[in-house]
Amino acid sequence: MKPTDPCPCGTGRSFAQCCGAALSGAHPAPTAEALMRSRYTAFALRDTAYLLASWHTSTRPATLDLDETPPPKWIGLQVRAHRPLDEDHAEVEFVARCRVGGRAQRLHETSRFVREDGRWYYVDGNIHA
Repeated sequence: MKPTDPCPCGTGRSFAQCCGAALSGAHPAPTAEALMRSRYTAFALRDTAYLLASWHTSTRPATLDLDETPPPKWIGLQVRAHRPLDEDHAEVEFVARCRVGGRAQRLHETSRFVREDGRWYYVDGNIHA
């Protein structure tokens, strides 16, 4: 992905101005919502290393396999709510859409995040039916 390409997370900004800095490690995501957006972008770009690094150690899997066949094509993200619970805890409700083998799918989740040492981490989430 080129720095000038639109960011996959849908903010309308370029990749470099949006999620690129978080994915490159240049700057951590400043909010739980920004981390959620960067994780969506990492799924779209199949960036396993970033996904694992941004996952809290208490719930992080040992490995993450993004080699599905056919691979999902991530086509949209809608952040429905960003709820700071306190200074170091937040929830983000979102709907992520993708196509797998031509079939549309959606993931509606409320994710929980924690901030430690100035960095936000994904902890876990509840999937909505």
